[in-house]
Amino acid sequence: MSLSFTSLRPNPRLTLVQKVWNISWGLVLLILLLAVIGGGMLYSAANGSFDPWASRQALRFGGAFLLMIVIALIDVRKWYAISYLGYFGVVALLISVELFGEIGMGAQRWIDLKVIQLQPSEMMKVALVMALARYFHGLNLEDIGRPTRLLVPLVMVLAPVALVLKQPDLGTALTLLAIGGGVFFIVGVRLWKFALVVAGALAAIPVAWQFLHTYQKNRVLTFLNPETDPLGAGYHITQSKIALGSGGVVGKGFLQGTQSHLNFLPEKQTDFIFTMLAEEFGMVGSLLLLSVYLALIIYGFAIALRSHNHFGRILAMGLTLNLFLYVFINTAMVMGLIPVVGVPLPLISYGGTAMITVMAGFGLMLSVFVHRDIRIPRQGPGSMD
Repeated sequence: MSLSFTSLRPNPRLTLVQKVWNISWGLVLLILLLAVIGGGMLYSAANGSFDPWASRQALRFGGAFLLMIVIALIDVRKWYAISYLGYFGVVALLISVELFGEIGMGAQRWIDLKVIQLQPSEMMKVALVMALARYFHGLNLEDIGRPTRLLVPLVMVLAPVALVLKQPDLGTALTLLAIGGGVFFIVGVRLWKFALVVAGALAAIPVAWQFLHTYQKNRVLTFLNPETDPLGAGYHITQSKIALGSGGVVGKGFLQGTQSHLNFLPEKQTDFIFTMLAEEFGMVGSLLLLSVYLALIIYGFAIALRSHNHFGRILAMGLTLNLFLYVFINTAMVMGLIPVVGVPLPLISYGGTAMITVMAGFGLMLSVFVHRDIRIPRQGPGSMD
């Protein structure tokens, strides 16, 4: 962690210079390292060309980086104040996707803003954490133990999940459920309540199966036995496993991956970019990349533990969980450990909304760290508590 100015006052007023000094620059350097790795892999995905992916990704990262710094410098109490507004704003965007969203690859998930294809379901990952952090900030352990106090946050989780399922986007819907469940666990919800939910979910699987789209059923069946349709539904994961195995320990070298450069590997610039990295840099390169992500996750937990307000602790923990889910789901997917879902690898995969969402999340984590000595009363910043 970086050095910081400290104050004996409960809520010290920081100047702009002090805020910039208080930013965790170690975390920022790790983010920059990931962006450089991502740019290199997109350069490789285009067979040694900055166009069409690496150059656009660099421009997007530059804008997203400035956004992250601005978010980091804004008082964490401001983010507390607008948490519900942000949540309902993204819910409205999810509803607007249903009304006039762009259809692509059989799904209706995007809003065309001409400059960027906005995917509100990605934005909801951060908005949901912020809203839950604000709600649980005002509760103590006794309140959390009352089932009636959990109804509101449960609806806050299930409402966007239902809207995302309508798009349809099963992977993101399950991710939102995991984020919500993770926040519930972080704030101290008893394990037996989770056991009841899990038991109910397992019992509902036969019913839920009937409502899945055909391609979603095929993904699950392909996950269980990819060899049944190696040239159809099982093609993606089969080629991914071949590329992973061909990389060996140290890989074939930068720009030398045969599976990716001969176009056997699908979606190599987005969902399967980790596979391309593993083929070119092998197990060593893959583990080094995962080590960078691990360092970011450790930073996230450290930031949460150092926050002197409950909102900041929950927010940083929830955003760290979101980062972990991004990395785990993408890497587990390309290894065939879970069914194929459309989840990008943070700052490595090509994409606009996902990058902005991830960088906004990092900005909020940095804001929690910069303003870690700020105390927010349980009734909110304006109370006399």
